[in-house]
Parts: sequence; structure tokens; C-alpha cells
Amino acid sequence: MTKYGLLFLFVFSLGASLTAQDGLSAEEQFQKNYEKRIKKERLYGVYIPKDLADAFAQLNKLTPREAKSSFKSVPEEVAVKKLHFSLGRWIIHNWGFYEGSRLSHHLKEVGVSHPDDQARVIITTYHRYLNKQPLETKKVAEFYTEKRRKELEERKKKGSVLSKEVRKKDN
Repeated sequence: MTKYGLLFLFVFSLGASLTAQDGLSAEEQFQKNYEKRIKKERLYGVYIPKDLADAFAQLNKLTPREAKSSFKSVPEEVAVKKLHFSLGRWIIHNWGFYEGSRLSHHLKEVGVSHPDDQARVIITTYHRYLNKQPLETKKVAEFYTEKRRKELEERKKKGSVLSKEVRKKDN
């Protein structure tokens, strides 16, 4: 075997062993890690809120008074839209929404499974919390879930087939 053949064999076997951890598929491995993560209070040294009330308390601690005042004074739709790519991204990344965390799991139980929608629910309800309005968390969750479903259906309707292949049947 040539040195390149040995190198290929080594890299291939290393990759295969890494992807087949404990004989589990990637999906099973993700689920196993997810189950561990949703029970942790901290991920990578960052405190993970357990629910929306805890998230609001953390946001109150982390947000300067002037920023809260500015956020509170703009209309809800504007606040959510403006902050999605800043505060929303921070929430998704630091509070572990893609890999799972106790807060993302809590939001899944409320009915919101997409990380972007989870962040929007937090921003919307935090805005309402600061303005002493009813949170209506279930309605907010349903709104973002339904909006995502409709957007997906619209994309499917507008989509087109890139190529079509027909298999010939062997006789």
C-alpha cells in the first residue's frame, strides 16, 4: 500500500469512528446530547434560564437601563424586527437553541421549535413584560409557528423543479 493509501485509510477509519460514536447514528447521538444539555443550568460557562420569567430576569441583569428604556419605547413589531439579528442572535447562540438547552426545551413545550422563532418569542414577550402588558405566550408562540408554516408553503409553491430524471426499468 502506498503512503497515500495508508493516509486515506487512516483518515477514513478516523472519520468513521468519530461519526459512529457508541454505535449510534448522528440523529441518535444528537438526541443523546440534547437530553443531557436540557438538564444543565450552565453551558460553556453561560447560565441558561429555565423559563421565560428567568430569561427576563437575566435580560434585566444584562441590559443597561438606557437600552431597556429605548427598547421599551418602540412599538413591539419594530423592537422584534430590529433586535432579531442582534439580541436574537445572542440569545440563540449563548442560550444554546440549536443544540438544545433547558430554555429552548421549555419553548418547545410551549409550541415553538425553530430557534429563530424561539428568540422572537422571547423578544416579544420581554417587550410586553417591560411595558406591563399581558404576555399571551401561547398566542405569540402560535403566531410565529403559523407564520413560519405559511412562509414555507409559499416557498414550496414558488419553487420549481431543477431537474427531473427518469429511471429506465430493467427487463
